[in-house]
Amino acid sequence: MADMRVVVAGAGGRMGRTLIKAIAETKGLVVAGVIDAPGSAVIGRDAGELAGLGASGVKVGTDVAPLLASADGLIDFTIPAATMAYAELVSRTGKVHIVGTTGLSGENEKLIAEAAKKAPVVKSGNFSMGVNLIAAMTKLMAKKLDDSFDVEIFEMHHNKKIDAPSGTALMFGRAAAEGRGIDLATHSARGRDGETGARKAGAIGFASLRGGTVVGEHKVIFAGPAERIELVHRAEDRMIFARGALHAALWARGQKPGLYSMADVLGLKDF
Repeated sequence: MADMRVVVAGAGGRMGRTLIKAIAETKGLVVAGVIDAPGSAVIGRDAGELAGLGASGVKVGTDVAPLLASADGLIDFTIPAATMAYAELVSRTGKVHIVGTTGLSGENEKLIAEAAKKAPVVKSGNFSMGVNLIAAMTKLMAKKLDDSFDVEIFEMHHNKKIDAPSGTALMFGRAAAEGRGIDLATHSARGRDGETGARKAGAIGFASLRGGTVVGEHKVIFAGPAERIELVHRAEDRMIFARGALHAALWARGQKPGLYSMADVLGLKDF
């Protein structure tokens, strides 16, 4: 099979640059084009130079449509507004759409699900294989441990991150809620401050920290009577997210239209 040609959105960002580098290091994938928002300082620059690889001859543009015409898919770690526009465009082509954007609203999620009726979409709050294995374990533990075990989710990221809790923390929260057969929206505890009263039984708590250059640290805590179980993941390099996204892209290339997750990609749906 010919190499998969992918377009990278958000080329000037941390993940965009990391993805360009990862594609260059991955067999079976090539960069079909790179884009960024109009007005970005990287427009017109060479994609290879942005990723520290040297000149590649591929320049950063703003118009994704002509690039998609000769590509197999789009990898998108941007912002919700951009992702919504890309989702509509990619769905028209039936090409693969890998969505790593976080901070999506409920309405955004509905629009992505609608777009996935026409194209294979893999969406995840975190593409790390390790994180997705922890999500599967979180679901299993929440199912096996009763309500005497309180669930708390801690996360810390660099000081430039704009959304909280992180997409990964919410992924763990959804996994815990699914394991317990409850709705996360009505059992979520965030932003505790002042006289909050005793902890509500069955709540899933979130704590978000921001500072420095932390790539990502997450902890799922099951705190029970006289014992505590912790599942911990520390990301040391954004390359782990890029590699997972590329693995998902290659997997999605042969799939029918639909909304998929990394649990589908890694065969963890029935874990």
